[in-house]
Amino acid sequence: MCSLVLLVAVAAVRVSSRSGLPSLLIYLGIGVAIGQDGIGNVVFDNAELTQVIGYAALVVILAEGGLGTKWKEIKPALPAAIVLSLVGVAVSVSVTAAGAHYLVGLEWRQALLIGAVVSSTDAAAVFSVLRKVPLPSRVTGVLEAESGFNDAPVVILVVAFATVGPVDEWYVLIGKIALELAIGVAIGLAVGFLGSYGLRHVALPASGLYPIAVMAIAITAYAAGAMAHGSGFLAVYLAAMVLGNAKLPHWPATRGFADGLGWIAQIGMFVLLGLLVTPHELVHDFWPAVIIGLVLTMVARPLEVFVSLLPFRLPWQEQALMSWAGLRGAVPIILATIPMVSGIEGSERVFNIVFVLVVVYTLVQGPTLPWLARKLKLGNSDETASDLGIESAPLEKLRGHLLSFAIPPASRMHGVEVSELRLPPGASVTLVVRDARSFVPAPSTVLRRGDELLVVATDPVRDAAEARLRAVARGGKLAGWLGTGGDQGPAKRPRKG
Repeated sequence: MCSLVLLVAVAAVRVSSRSGLPSLLIYLGIGVAIGQDGIGNVVFDNAELTQVIGYAALVVILAEGGLGTKWKEIKPALPAAIVLSLVGVAVSVSVTAAGAHYLVGLEWRQALLIGAVVSSTDAAAVFSVLRKVPLPSRVTGVLEAESGFNDAPVVILVVAFATVGPVDEWYVLIGKIALELAIGVAIGLAVGFLGSYGLRHVALPASGLYPIAVMAIAITAYAAGAMAHGSGFLAVYLAAMVLGNAKLPHWPATRGFADGLGWIAQIGMFVLLGLLVTPHELVHDFWPAVIIGLVLTMVARPLEVFVSLLPFRLPWQEQALMSWAGLRGAVPIILATIPMVSGIEGSERVFNIVFVLVVVYTLVQGPTLPWLARKLKLGNSDETASDLGIESAPLEKLRGHLLSFAIPPASRMHGVEVSELRLPPGASVTLVVRDARSFVPAPSTVLRRGDELLVVATDPVRDAAEARLRAVARGGKLAGWLGTGGDQGPAKRPRKG
């Protein structure tokens, strides 16, 4: 049975990547199919175990997401994302809870729980359907940062609402959120910077240890944040983001390792969540979930985007896409297990409503996101040159780095001579591998698509050399004169005579 589930899950990854359908639906479907009322008829009702495993998987997913976040893209969008993650969550919780109470008839505690639980967005679900529609970096930056930041305040609210006894006053909740977020930020940044400094200055005995070390550092940030009574989720995301932008050794291998772990975490988590649900109990809560989802999607989400982004004066097209792109994924379903573990009355119904809401509105929003982006004319039609996946291995005794990369098919480095790379003094192309044959290049050697290059750079010029290589890959031999980013400026023209 386990091997069959694994094969089906692997096939689901391929189907999801080809169809654009968010993968969470496929994995949830696998869990439902083998669970109670399904073909496997596996009875599983351990909400506490599901919550623990879900938290662990969420830490891995946040770490993988942070490692893939590019600081240069997210930096301009950071203020808007922070406001959207704080003010937006407050607006979403209030409006959605009011709809659940007055339209569906839920008690206020249950309504507030649902409002808080579904206020967390999922970047994995959003970008799994937008990968074929290149969007302006400001839009992707806001959506990605929001999904990484809004988990923390949402978790705090859900735990507060799920506590047995009276709920704290609103100003007490705001104080707790501010304190836990501040602790999470401080610990995440500290662990990230210390970890990246250590990995860049200490050569590990084997290249395979670098991916493990990076993930271990990110998970340490979560543990430290949680032990300090701060936001461990925010800490792991920030620590991973710092590590992901630190140009660490063997980065492509590390990125691939983290991506694989992220897929495993998603598959296991969604299958387990599918097992936890009892399908025949969902029928009674289907229409309440649809009504609450309408309030969330058509009222709460657009209102939170409008109110939060009002000071930033973003175009209405971008605000419209962000409103529709508020997909809910794994996090709301995981958070819906918290009141079940706490023994809150009606928590099973809360879980069922959240489950149905996530599935139904992901089916509606997911496939229509690319269409909406095109209708709003937010998809960039210009094809950009492929970026380089530069891998770095430290040469500790020489105080240098060995950079290796392959020239992608769309790279503008094709046709450039080695001398035209204009690498800074202290960096040099030492070897070219072409058609399974290696040779030491001459200054006049013309680089081609598919070539693999080895570049040795001393420690002081490593960053400048890597920036120059990326600039040439994007802008060609005239990158400096054309103003392509990442260059150190145009080289001086040789004097005649």
